[in-house]
Amino acid sequence: MPRSKNNTSAAFRDLLAEQVRHEFTASQQYIAIAVWFDDHDLPRLAAHFYAQSVEERNHAMMIVRYLLDRDWGVAIPGVDEVRGDFEAPTEPIALALSQEKIVTTQIEALFRAARVEGDVLGEQFMLWFLKEQVEEVSSMNTLLTIAERAGKDWFQIEDHLAREKVGDAGNDSSAPTAAGGAL
Repeated sequence: MPRSKNNTSAAFRDLLAEQVRHEFTASQQYIAIAVWFDDHDLPRLAAHFYAQSVEERNHAMMIVRYLLDRDWGVAIPGVDEVRGDFEAPTEPIALALSQEKIVTTQIEALFRAARVEGDVLGEQFMLWFLKEQVEEVSSMNTLLTIAERAGKDWFQIEDHLAREKVGDAGNDSSAPTAAGGAL
């Protein structure tokens, strides 16, 4: 991470830089999940996770835009390894739920770091992400419940996605701006 051009404390800034990597990794993980569903002829699940991938990419770019706006400099990181081998639809959905819970913990840590540093702009920025994580965890939890109830009838999950808007909050006018624009 490039050194800040101002003398702001580094803890919150460094956690934000790490979060960019986490968000890009989440995006890649969702692509791997989407491809698994696509390969198993489950198009609605595939589309759901392709969309989730774009959403995570947008989250990373929102943080990038914020870092640029604060004049903190940005280094775009690589991503961690992702998993793409699963036996049943419950596995990738459970992985997605676990991932969202981890991201919630990371976002909470970011908010706390901003608060400890007295960075009210940072706190305000993180509030949207906290709200988003409540929605993300709830959505994945619901999808996992539906998948578990469906058992071996994977098409029941597809039917559920066809009937319900799961994890589709639409355009949120309160969302931070993404660098380069949201996809």
